[in-house]
Amino acid sequence: MTVRLSIDQMTLWITAAAREHSLDLADHVVEKTGASRRSALSALRRLGEANWLTRTGSRSRPVYGPGTLRQVARSYTLHGLQEDLPWQRDFAPNFEFPRHVTRMIQHAFTELVNNAADHSGGSSVTVSLRQTPTHAQLLVSDDGCGVFDKICTTFDLADAQHAMLELSKGRLTSQPEQHTGRGLFFSSQLADVFDIHANGTAFQRRAWESSGWTKGRPLPRQGSSIYMAISLDTTRTLDQVMEAWSMAGDGIEFDQTKVSLKLLAGEGQALDSRAQARRVAARLPTFRRVEVAFDGVQDVGHGFVDELFRVFARAHPEVELVATGANARIKALIESARRG
Repeated sequence: MTVRLSIDQMTLWITAAAREHSLDLADHVVEKTGASRRSALSALRRLGEANWLTRTGSRSRPVYGPGTLRQVARSYTLHGLQEDLPWQRDFAPNFEFPRHVTRMIQHAFTELVNNAADHSGGSSVTVSLRQTPTHAQLLVSDDGCGVFDKICTTFDLADAQHAMLELSKGRLTSQPEQHTGRGLFFSSQLADVFDIHANGTAFQRRAWESSGWTKGRPLPRQGSSIYMAISLDTTRTLDQVMEAWSMAGDGIEFDQTKVSLKLLAGEGQALDSRAQARRVAARLPTFRRVEVAFDGVQDVGHGFVDELFRVFARAHPEVELVATGANARIKALIESARRG
């Protein structure tokens, strides 16, 4: 039976194979796939033309290596998984990112894989890391209960939008004895593109957009899938991101955050009730400073503003509430509530 090689499928493992079998790559492809040597050589030629491989040496003794396009995709059983070992063994040796990008990708890789192991309740996780001439792209997918369902169940929330509101604040964890709730939050802040997909719901964040988290187009699968991309020419660093959420500017404490009210308001809905304000205020006493972003919110009610900027503010004077992006009417309501 003739084996037909799929170039798309080969890109999932050819990077590691080229590094590990630089002198006998064609033989390795034949052994791995069962294809003929002629088919293997043809596939390697096509992969080279597409920049997945480099080829040096002589015609009779070629030496292969990873190209400018690189990818590794691996699946792991979650039980007992130690997230640093896949990174060190299977991924890091096969990529050549700028040093500060490697540090950010390593941080996100280990945090997201650890989240899958500790929180998803699933049995397996699939990790794919890809290098293009311009970006590092990471995808972590598990077969668990889904991140939004997990949050809703743990914190008694009504729906995925409320779960995303809590996630966007940071310091959210279902296991406070073992986690601080930094992993997913800081991973999202490291990325230029960040997407969360879970059980038919998706939210996305784009670093260059001021709108923060918005609804996305979900993937048709169960479990959680986290995708992130970092530009290889970014000036962002892990330390800078950590420092941005620390009032002291040293990145030690995670004591300030931002709450985007558009996540709660939805499309064209007013923020009218005290119950909505209490959802915004949930867990805010764990921070010292909170930016309350009204961007995209056109209308709010007296009850909402009074609950947040008078009732909560007076009960928690240690938390500095800073309103941003508010229109003139909302600013006036806030000032009135603060005068009380």
